[in-house]
Amino acid sequence: MAIKFLHTSDWQLGVTRHFLAPGPQDRWATARNEAITALCKLATDEGCEFIVVAGDVFETNHVSRRTVLTAIEALKGCRLPIFLLPGNHDCLEPTNVYESLVWRNHKPPNVHVMADGGKPVEVKPGVEVVGAPWLSKRPTSDTVADAAKLLAPLPNGFRVMVGHGVVSTLSPTPDNPALIDVEAALQAIREQRFQYLALGDRHSTTNVTGQQDGRIWYSGTPEAFDFVEVDNGNVLLVEADDAGVRVTPKRIGMWNCRIHEESLNSQQDLDALASAIAEIPDKARTMLKLGLTGTLTMVEKMALEQLLDHWTELFAAVVMSSSRTDLAVVPSGDDFSALKLSGYGAKALDVLRGKLTSGGPEQESAADALALLFRLQGNSA
Repeated sequence: MAIKFLHTSDWQLGVTRHFLAPGPQDRWATARNEAITALCKLATDEGCEFIVVAGDVFETNHVSRRTVLTAIEALKGCRLPIFLLPGNHDCLEPTNVYESLVWRNHKPPNVHVMADGGKPVEVKPGVEVVGAPWLSKRPTSDTVADAAKLLAPLPNGFRVMVGHGVVSTLSPTPDNPALIDVEAALQAIREQRFQYLALGDRHSTTNVTGQQDGRIWYSGTPEAFDFVEVDNGNVLLVEADDAGVRVTPKRIGMWNCRIHEESLNSQQDLDALASAIAEIPDKARTMLKLGLTGTLTMVEKMALEQLLDHWTELFAAVVMSSSRTDLAVVPSGDDFSALKLSGYGAKALDVLRGKLTSGGPEQESAADALALLFRLQGNSA
């Protein structure tokens, strides 16, 4: 028996990012919906027979009506069966999105919500999909193991188990009762209760066992979401036949999250940073996080601020890392001579210089005030 399907997860439609301004936020939200169209086209082009979405289709159960309708429109464009698993963001709590009138009245017939844990749905003779949905935001057991216990072996077919959550081998909290036990899942595969475990929750594409013929995968999110993600923007093409199971990541994402770290101690370092940032492609769809350390003069700090202002206009977002940024500002004599101040301005400068060199609690505020003074002087020049 040969079967081919697409595995995706963590669309989180309706999500917002606090560091995105309204314009980039709207474009990013549109891209997440366009990813549905892209993955449906990929599935059709690759000859897939169905698509599984391993949880967190929506960011919450209380997304806007517009978000739901936009998702439905994108799903209507796909002629293949699509199986959606409720995850921790859109779990089957009493007021879940899948019971809303807008969903029930407009859901296309090819879309199936896997609300019954451990109940297989036949895609075609010998091929089944079964889900392990989240019934609440805090499961008290391994939902995949619970669903697997209800399944009879399927030795002459192919069954896809769709789950959501953290696996035991990747969790920092081993006492979490909801962890998906990897060894238990592998045992269920050996017992032929299912032949492939499609997982969601982890936003980075991950082969859980690390084996070439691994049958437990996280697809990752199809569009970049956060800076901690290692390998995002993918969906998984899964092919199974008598020779085994082959999983191929396929990139469909258009957005990027990038981290750039630099030590800055001179104008030459600033020039090198500017050159490196200039080389980053597709800035309008890139969220950039900077980690900057070192020591700059006031004039150099002002030059950096001007660069940051410029990049903010080019990139979707520019974020300074709070944990990776540690810049000291040490004024030089040339800094102050560059400021042609008189009267009250000169007196304010003298006060700030005194506070800056005092080592007291107002030192940091004085440095910020001087930086602002330099920027204002530069803008008026």
